[in-house]
Amino acid sequence: MALGFNMFISVLDLFKVGIGPSSSHTMGPMVAANDFMQHVREFVNSNNKVNDYQIRCTLKDSLAYTGIGHGTDRAVTLGLHGYLPNTIINEKIDEVIECVWAAKNVSIDTNQNASFFAENDIIFDTRNSLKQNPNGLIFDLLDTSNKVLISHTYFSIGGGFISTPEEIDQVESPIESEPSAEYPFPFDNSGEMLEMSEKYNKTIWQMKLANELHNMSERELNKKLDLIWSYMKKCIENGLSSEGHLPGGLNTNRRAKKLHRSLQDDFENTTPNDWLCAYAMAVNEENAAGHMVVTAPTNGAAGVVPASLYYYYKHKSATTEQIRQYLLTAAAIGGLIKHNSSISGAEVGCQGEVGSASAMAAAGLCAARGGSSAQIENAAEMALEHHMGMTCDPVKGLVQVPCIERNGFGAVKAYTASSLSLRESGEHLVSLDQCIAAMKKTGLDMSKKYKETSLGGLAVSFIEC
Repeated sequence: MALGFNMFISVLDLFKVGIGPSSSHTMGPMVAANDFMQHVREFVNSNNKVNDYQIRCTLKDSLAYTGIGHGTDRAVTLGLHGYLPNTIINEKIDEVIECVWAAKNVSIDTNQNASFFAENDIIFDTRNSLKQNPNGLIFDLLDTSNKVLISHTYFSIGGGFISTPEEIDQVESPIESEPSAEYPFPFDNSGEMLEMSEKYNKTIWQMKLANELHNMSERELNKKLDLIWSYMKKCIENGLSSEGHLPGGLNTNRRAKKLHRSLQDDFENTTPNDWLCAYAMAVNEENAAGHMVVTAPTNGAAGVVPASLYYYYKHKSATTEQIRQYLLTAAAIGGLIKHNSSISGAEVGCQGEVGSASAMAAAGLCAARGGSSAQIENAAEMALEHHMGMTCDPVKGLVQVPCIERNGFGAVKAYTASSLSLRESGEHLVSLDQCIAAMKKTGLDMSKKYKETSLGGLAVSFIEC
C-alpha cells in the first residue's frame, strides 16, 4: 500500500490528562504561559546584563469575558511558574494556586526574576478582538521603562491545544494545523475513511491503530491507552464519591454521588440513561471543581466519552481490547471534527464540544459492540446532528449550568445513536462529512454572544430572572 499524507491528530493528543474547568480557558492558557517563559529565558540568556523585568498578559474576547469563571487568570499564573496541566495533577492544586497567586514575581533562572502580580498584570480586554480566533492571549516582557522587549501571541483553540498567529493563518479555518506525515491510512474526512476501510478490509480502529504505530510501538501505545482509561475511570469514581458545593458563587450542589446511590438502591427500576447521566455528571462536577480530568475532546465536554465507556465497562463487561477499540475509534472521529471544523465552544458553540464528544462516544460504542465502519460513521453523524446549533452560554461564566447536565444528555444521545445504528445497515441520507461542514457553518453564523462569552442565552436569562 502506498503511503500518503494526512493531517494526523493522535489519540494521545485528543485525550490529555489535565485539570478543570476548561481545556480552552484553563489548560490552553497554562500551556501558552509556560511556552512564553521559554522565550523569556532565551531572551534573557542572550542579553548578558542583569535587568529588572516585568511580565504582562492580556486576555482577549472569550478569554476576557469568561476568564474569571474559567480560572484563566489562575492558569496563566501557574503556567508562568512552570506548571503544566499534566504535571500539576500530582500536586495539591489548591495549595499551589494559593502560593503562586500571592507571589509578586516569577523565576526566569536562578539569578533572575521578573515582576508579575496576577491581580495587576493580567488584563481582561473585552473591547479589542484578535481576528484569527476568539481565544487570544498576548504575553509581553517589559523593562523598567515599560518598553516591550518581546511579545508573543497565542490562541487557545480547544482541547488544550494552542496555536500561533502564523500557524492559524496557514489554514482556512481558525484551527491548529497538525504536522503532516506519512501514515498507512491517511484519511482527512469520513468519506476517505469509509473507502479505505472497504478497500483494505480494515475497521476504523484498526486503521487508526496502524497510523498510531507509525510513531510508537503497539506495547507503548497500549500502555498509554490503558493509562488514559485509568484516569477517566478515576475521575468518574472521584466524582461519584464527592459531595458539597462547587466553587464559583452559584452554590451549585454536587449531585452525582446522591444520584448514583439512589440508582444502586433501586437497581431494578433503572435505565441506561440514568447511569450514563450519573457517570457523566460525576466527571463534570470534578471538572467544575478544578480537579483532574481527561480532555475528551475538551474539558467542558469531558464527561460524555468516559461515561459512555464506563457504562459499557461496568454494565456490559467490556474487555480491555474493546476499551482500546473504543478509544481509537472515538479519537478517529474527534480528529476528523477537529481537522474539518472545531472543538472549541468559543468558535462554534457547544455543538463543537458536547456535540463532538457525543459523536466520538457514539462511534466508540458502536465499534466496541461490533458495528461495521458504515454503522460507526452513521452513529457519529446521528449524535452530532442532534446537537446542531447548540449554544455555549454558561451561567456566570462557570462550567456548571448547563454544562454538567448537558454532558449527561450528550452521553444519552451517544448511546441511543450507537444502538440505532447497530439495528440498521449504515445507509443514511446525511453523511458525517456533511454534518461536520454544517456544524462549522452554523458556528460561524452564530452570534458571538452565544459562543462562550456569557453575554446571551441562559447566562443572561438567569440573571434577569
